[in-house]
Amino acid sequence: MKTIDKILYRMKREGPVTAKVLAEEFNLTTMGVRQHLQGLEEDGLVDYQDIKAKVGRPTRHWNLTSKAHRRFADRHGELIIQMLDSVEDIFGANGLHQVVERRESQTFEQYQNALADCSDVKEKLERLTTLREQEGYMAQLHQEGDDFILVENHCPICHAAARCPSLCKSELNIFQLLLGNEFRIERNEHIIAGERRCAYRIQKS
Repeated sequence: MKTIDKILYRMKREGPVTAKVLAEEFNLTTMGVRQHLQGLEEDGLVDYQDIKAKVGRPTRHWNLTSKAHRRFADRHGELIIQMLDSVEDIFGANGLHQVVERRESQTFEQYQNALADCSDVKEKLERLTTLREQEGYMAQLHQEGDDFILVENHCPICHAAARCPSLCKSELNIFQLLLGNEFRIERNEHIIAGERRCAYRIQKS
Protein backbone atom coordinates (compact mmCIF):
# COMPACT_ATOMS: atom_id res chain seq x y z
CA MET A 1 0.00 0.00 0.00
CA LYS A 2 1.33 3.46 -0.92
CA THR A 3 2.07 5.88 1.90
CA ILE A 4 -0.76 8.23 0.88
CA ASP A 5 -3.19 5.31 0.92
CA LYS A 6 -1.94 4.30 4.37
CA ILE A 7 -2.53 7.87 5.57
CA LEU A 8 -6.06 7.95 4.16
CA TYR A 9 -6.88 4.53 5.60
CA ARG A 10 -5.50 5.57 9.01
CA MET A 11 -7.71 8.68 9.06
CA LYS A 12 -10.73 6.71 7.91
CA ARG A 13 -10.31 4.17 10.67
CA GLU A 14 -9.09 6.39 13.52
CA GLY A 15 -10.24 9.93 12.69
CA PRO A 16 -8.24 13.20 12.84
CA VAL A 17 -4.51 12.88 13.41
CA THR A 18 -1.39 15.04 13.57
CA ALA A 19 1.58 14.83 11.20
CA LYS A 20 3.80 13.91 14.16
CA VAL A 21 1.67 10.87 15.05
CA LEU A 22 1.60 9.73 11.41
CA ALA A 23 5.37 10.06 11.19
CA GLU A 24 5.82 7.91 14.31
CA GLU A 25 3.35 5.24 13.15
CA PHE A 26 4.78 4.95 9.62
CA ASN A 27 8.44 5.46 10.57
CA LEU A 28 8.74 8.58 8.40
CA THR A 29 10.06 12.08 9.00
CA THR A 30 7.53 14.70 10.03
CA MET A 31 8.58 16.78 7.02
CA GLY A 32 7.94 13.84 4.70
CA VAL A 33 4.48 13.31 6.15
CA ARG A 34 3.68 17.01 5.80
CA GLN A 35 4.61 16.84 2.12
CA HIS A 36 2.21 13.92 1.64
CA LEU A 37 -0.51 15.80 3.52
CA GLN A 38 0.04 18.91 1.42
CA GLY A 39 -0.37 16.86 -1.75
CA LEU A 40 -3.54 15.26 -0.40
CA GLU A 41 -4.85 18.70 0.55
CA GLU A 42 -4.22 19.99 -2.98
CA ASP A 43 -6.20 16.99 -4.28
CA GLY A 44 -9.08 17.91 -1.97
CA LEU A 45 -8.78 14.69 0.04
CA VAL A 46 -7.77 16.10 3.43
CA ASP A 47 -8.18 19.32 5.35
CA TYR A 48 -7.16 20.39 8.82
CA GLN A 49 -8.22 22.07 12.01
CA ASP A 50 -5.85 23.91 14.31
CA ILE A 51 -6.74 22.99 17.90
CA LYS A 52 -5.56 25.23 20.70
CA ALA A 53 -3.14 23.48 23.05
CA LYS A 54 -2.80 24.12 26.78
CA VAL A 55 0.74 25.32 26.22
CA GLY A 56 2.45 26.59 23.08
CA ARG A 57 1.20 26.77 19.51
CA PRO A 58 -2.08 25.19 18.31
CA THR A 59 -1.84 21.59 17.12
CA ARG A 60 -2.83 20.87 13.52
CA HIS A 61 -5.14 17.88 13.17
CA TRP A 62 -5.71 16.47 9.69
CA ASN A 63 -8.90 14.70 8.64
CA LEU A 64 -10.61 13.33 5.55
CA THR A 65 -12.87 15.42 3.36
CA SER A 66 -16.17 14.13 1.96
CA LYS A 67 -14.34 13.54 -1.33
CA ALA A 68 -11.90 11.23 0.45
CA HIS A 69 -14.69 9.33 2.19
CA ARG A 70 -16.17 8.60 -1.24
CA ARG A 71 -12.93 6.84 -2.20
CA PHE A 72 -13.94 4.10 0.24
CA ALA A 73 -16.76 3.12 -2.07
CA ASP A 74 -19.88 1.15 -1.24
CA ARG A 75 -20.05 -2.37 -2.54
CA HIS A 76 -21.85 -2.02 -5.88
CA GLY A 77 -23.64 1.02 -4.43
CA GLU A 78 -25.29 2.33 -7.59
CA LEU A 79 -26.42 -1.14 -8.67
CA ILE A 80 -28.07 -1.77 -5.29
CA ILE A 81 -29.89 1.56 -5.46
CA GLN A 82 -31.18 0.73 -8.94
CA MET A 83 -32.42 -2.64 -7.65
CA LEU A 84 -34.15 -1.00 -4.66
CA ASP A 85 -35.82 1.50 -7.00
CA SER A 86 -36.97 -1.34 -9.27
CA VAL A 87 -38.38 -3.35 -6.36
CA GLU A 88 -40.36 -0.33 -5.15
CA ASP A 89 -41.57 0.52 -8.67
CA ILE A 90 -42.77 -3.03 -9.34
CA PHE A 91 -43.93 -4.22 -5.91
CA GLY A 92 -44.54 -0.93 -4.10
CA ALA A 93 -43.38 0.20 -0.65
CA ASN A 94 -44.64 -3.02 0.91
CA GLY A 95 -42.50 -5.07 -1.48
CA LEU A 96 -39.41 -3.05 -0.54
CA HIS A 97 -40.25 -3.54 3.14
CA GLN A 98 -40.43 -7.31 2.61
CA VAL A 99 -37.00 -7.30 0.93
CA VAL A 100 -35.49 -5.46 3.91
CA GLU A 101 -37.19 -7.85 6.34
CA ARG A 102 -35.89 -10.85 4.40
CA ARG A 103 -32.33 -9.48 4.48
CA GLU A 104 -32.68 -8.85 8.22
CA SER A 105 -33.86 -12.41 8.82
CA GLN A 106 -31.04 -13.94 6.77
CA THR A 107 -28.35 -11.76 8.36
CA PHE A 108 -29.63 -12.48 11.87
CA GLU A 109 -29.59 -16.23 11.20
CA GLN A 110 -26.04 -16.02 9.84
CA TYR A 111 -24.79 -14.04 12.86
CA GLN A 112 -26.73 -16.18 15.34
CA ASN A 113 -25.07 -19.32 14.01
CA ALA A 114 -21.65 -17.68 14.18
CA LEU A 115 -22.20 -16.59 17.81
CA ALA A 116 -23.82 -19.85 18.96
CA ASP A 117 -20.87 -21.08 21.02
CA CYS A 118 -20.04 -17.73 22.68
CA SER A 119 -20.18 -17.89 26.47
CA ASP A 120 -20.86 -14.24 27.37
CA VAL A 121 -21.70 -10.85 25.90
CA LYS A 122 -18.06 -9.83 25.53
CA GLU A 123 -17.25 -12.89 23.45
CA LYS A 124 -20.40 -12.34 21.38
CA LEU A 125 -19.46 -8.74 20.65
CA GLU A 126 -15.88 -9.69 19.80
CA ARG A 127 -17.17 -12.30 17.34
CA LEU A 128 -19.70 -9.84 15.90
CA THR A 129 -16.95 -7.23 15.48
CA THR A 130 -14.87 -9.74 13.54
CA LEU A 131 -17.82 -10.54 11.27
CA ARG A 132 -18.49 -6.86 10.60
CA GLU A 133 -14.80 -6.22 9.95
CA GLN A 134 -14.79 -9.01 7.37
CA GLU A 135 -17.82 -7.41 5.70
CA GLY A 136 -15.99 -4.11 5.25
CA TYR A 137 -17.32 -2.04 8.14
CA MET A 138 -13.85 -1.31 9.63
CA ALA A 139 -15.30 -2.42 12.96
CA GLN A 140 -13.71 -2.00 16.39
CA LEU A 141 -14.85 -2.85 19.90
CA HIS A 142 -14.04 -0.83 23.03
CA GLN A 143 -15.06 -1.25 26.64
CA GLU A 144 -15.95 1.67 28.92
CA GLY A 145 -16.57 0.37 32.40
CA ASP A 146 -19.46 -2.08 32.13
CA ASP A 147 -20.48 -0.70 28.72
CA PHE A 148 -19.23 -1.74 25.30
CA ILE A 149 -18.82 0.55 22.28
CA LEU A 150 -19.05 -1.02 18.82
CA VAL A 151 -17.57 1.36 16.25
CA GLU A 152 -17.95 1.05 12.49
CA ASN A 153 -15.66 3.48 10.68
CA HIS A 154 -17.05 2.66 7.25
CA CYS A 155 -20.40 1.59 5.83
CA PRO A 156 -20.15 -0.56 2.68
CA ILE A 157 -23.91 -0.14 2.07
CA CYS A 158 -23.98 3.62 2.73
CA HIS A 159 -25.60 4.62 -0.58
CA ALA A 160 -28.28 1.97 -0.22
CA ALA A 161 -28.94 2.95 3.40
CA ALA A 162 -29.31 6.61 2.40
CA ARG A 163 -31.87 5.52 -0.20
CA CYS A 164 -33.58 3.11 2.19
CA PRO A 165 -33.09 4.20 5.86
CA SER A 166 -34.91 1.09 7.10
CA LEU A 167 -31.69 -0.82 6.32
CA CYS A 168 -30.01 1.06 9.20
CA LYS A 169 -32.93 0.34 11.51
CA SER A 170 -32.74 -3.30 10.46
CA GLU A 171 -29.09 -3.58 11.48
CA LEU A 172 -29.88 -2.11 14.89
CA ASN A 173 -32.69 -4.67 15.24
CA ILE A 174 -30.27 -7.49 14.39
CA PHE A 175 -27.79 -6.42 17.07
CA GLN A 176 -30.59 -6.17 19.64
CA LEU A 177 -31.96 -9.62 18.77
CA LEU A 178 -28.49 -11.16 19.05
CA LEU A 179 -27.93 -9.82 22.58
CA GLY A 180 -31.49 -10.11 23.89
CA ASN A 181 -33.52 -7.94 26.25
CA GLU A 182 -30.86 -8.10 28.94
CA PHE A 183 -28.93 -5.43 27.03
CA ARG A 184 -29.86 -2.08 25.52
CA ILE A 185 -28.21 -0.87 22.30
CA GLU A 186 -28.17 2.77 21.21
CA ARG A 187 -26.65 4.21 18.05
CA ASN A 188 -24.95 7.41 19.22
CA GLU A 189 -23.15 8.29 15.99
CA HIS A 190 -24.45 7.72 12.48
CA ILE A 191 -22.70 8.03 9.11
CA ILE A 192 -25.99 8.68 7.31
CA ALA A 193 -26.52 11.69 9.59
CA GLY A 194 -23.21 13.15 8.40
CA GLU A 195 -20.97 11.89 11.18
CA ARG A 196 -17.59 10.25 10.60
CA ARG A 197 -18.62 6.82 11.82
CA CYS A 198 -21.42 4.74 13.31
CA ALA A 199 -21.06 3.99 17.02
CA TYR A 200 -23.26 1.78 19.18
CA ARG A 201 -23.29 1.80 22.97
CA ILE A 202 -24.22 -1.55 24.54
CA GLN A 203 -25.20 -1.57 28.21
CA LYS A 204 -27.18 -3.73 30.59
CA SER A 205 -30.89 -2.91 30.69
